[in-house]
Amino acid sequence: MQPTTHDSFLGKIWQAMVDGAPFSFVNLFVFAFVIAIILERTVYILTKYRVNASEFMSQIRKLVQAGNIDRAIKLCEAEPLPLLQVVKAGLTQVNRGEEAVIASMEERLSEVVPDLEKRIGALWSLANIATLIGLLGTISGLIKAFAAVANANPEDRSKFLSAGISEAMWNTALGLLIAVICMIAHLVLHAMAKRQKQELEKSTMKLENLLLLRRQGG
Repeated sequence: MQPTTHDSFLGKIWQAMVDGAPFSFVNLFVFAFVIAIILERTVYILTKYRVNASEFMSQIRKLVQAGNIDRAIKLCEAEPLPLLQVVKAGLTQVNRGEEAVIASMEERLSEVVPDLEKRIGALWSLANIATLIGLLGTISGLIKAFAAVANANPEDRSKFLSAGISEAMWNTALGLLIAVICMIAHLVLHAMAKRQKQELEKSTMKLENLLLLRRQGG
């Protein structure tokens, strides 16, 4: 029975990991950690910030202009989303004046933004760690290759030299691959987080201006 393409591919991957051991397995653990961060951050941003900020603020504007602050607060309590929490923090301080509204929203922002940006910066560090682990594997493989040439029997030199170089190259490739994935993921996640942070700040400013105009109109 001929092996399938899938089995052959997995076999090649496993053989590459074996050839690059032990540093390749260390980098495999790093890679698993990287994937976990990417998935967790992606799910967090897509679920916690799924609200349409423009539409939500339009609803808040109508309620505030109609003087229905209590209903606006209840709208913010519909779901435990960061944007709704920030807006609610401002609305609950309407009767205490502009400074209280601004201070309350800024305090809530200072709690929300760190959660938004959490662990994204770690991807740069993991990229460097993966590269360095790969470099250690490369050096280890080259040391083995040169030691084989110097000490092995003539008939075994080619085999040991090939094994050492294989270890070196696979570790280099794996380390660089993980580093590239980390950097791309960091760029994407950082852009997503930055966009949501700007939406939070924009909504905060809109609410401040809305409440200011309401008080002046009153």
